[in-house]
Amino acid sequence: MRHAGKGLLSLALMDARNHTLRWFGVFEDAQRAGGQAVAASPDFDPPLWTLGHVGWFQERWIARNVERARGPACDPTRPRLASVEANADAWFDTAHIGSGERWRLSLPTPQVVRQTLAETLDTTLELLESADETDDALYFYRLALFHEDMHCEAFACAAQTLGIGAHLLPPPPGGAPRAPLVLPATRHMLGSAAGGFVFDNEKWAHEEAVPEFEIDARPVNWGQYTEFVEDGGYDDSRWWTPAGWDWVQRSGRRCPRHVEQMRHGVLAQRFGSLTRLPLAQPAMHVSWHEADAWCRWAGRRLPTEVEWECAAVAGASMGFAWGQVWEWTASTFRPYPGFAADPWRELSQPAFGTHKVLRGASFATRARMRNARYRNFELPERDDIFCGFRSCAA
Repeated sequence: MRHAGKGLLSLALMDARNHTLRWFGVFEDAQRAGGQAVAASPDFDPPLWTLGHVGWFQERWIARNVERARGPACDPTRPRLASVEANADAWFDTAHIGSGERWRLSLPTPQVVRQTLAETLDTTLELLESADETDDALYFYRLALFHEDMHCEAFACAAQTLGIGAHLLPPPPGGAPRAPLVLPATRHMLGSAAGGFVFDNEKWAHEEAVPEFEIDARPVNWGQYTEFVEDGGYDDSRWWTPAGWDWVQRSGRRCPRHVEQMRHGVLAQRFGSLTRLPLAQPAMHVSWHEADAWCRWAGRRLPTEVEWECAAVAGASMGFAWGQVWEWTASTFRPYPGFAADPWRELSQPAFGTHKVLRGASFATRARMRNARYRNFELPERDDIFCGFRSCAA
């Protein structure tokens, strides 16, 4: 999809919108069944706000953007055309509306938001039809598509937190154990090369020396993680960084989020159902602190970002499997050499230096989003997303 032309993009944009509306319907159904609105949470945005935001984002960068044909070179400070909804910026602009404030907004009804989304998508598709078949001209259409796919996965994470929506997302499969892979010393081109769509934090590909390393062929599974729990891993400060140990004490955590039992098997809440998880399934909803502690306990370490990417690119034929869970790396999220922010300024820059890098994809990630060079990033205590990890020899 990063190289998709107009025909494929048009179909993908319609598919993304249908997927968004299906997920929003899950929250509406739960609200009708429970008789009350979704309670405010620090883990996710109000579902109705998210629904309006994806439409606002698409209209802001396409229909309202007089420089849309310039792609990444467009000036994001240029005045925009008016929205079809007069209050759209006041409701849905993340640059001015913090996450807590979103729960206090007086938003229009779902019916009004749906109608606005239908109108703005029609305009998007009309403009796409007349756009040039160049990377610059299609840049914002691809960006809007991937942005909506990100929020669809966020809907899935929120549904897991709330315990609803199991019918929309089958569980991730397990996998037979495989021996770790040993990759020889090399010089890897980290990041993305020019051509097609590229997120600003992937720019640009640059060579980095990578010494020989051993890395797990698959993410750490529940069977492996259970050994850490049963060995008292959450009660021993030796395995935790100071920040991690402080997090354990504050949270009272004694196992990963959503897990209710880890002795004689793993029982966990999966979209509202108490489920016995296969021990071969990747451990999930594990914070960076927990992943790092498990590695210390096991005498191993988290891979660096460049090691993970090198293994994903070069190790595919050797059995390196990814895509079931987002995978924490040891690396702090930082810009690549020569970084310059693209027009969507809020994507990367605010997270540099504070967030940890995750790589890969999860079972909830749309297939078109999956890319071995994609950089996800979250704060180290984040565990509501579908995140796990793999390890390297120390």
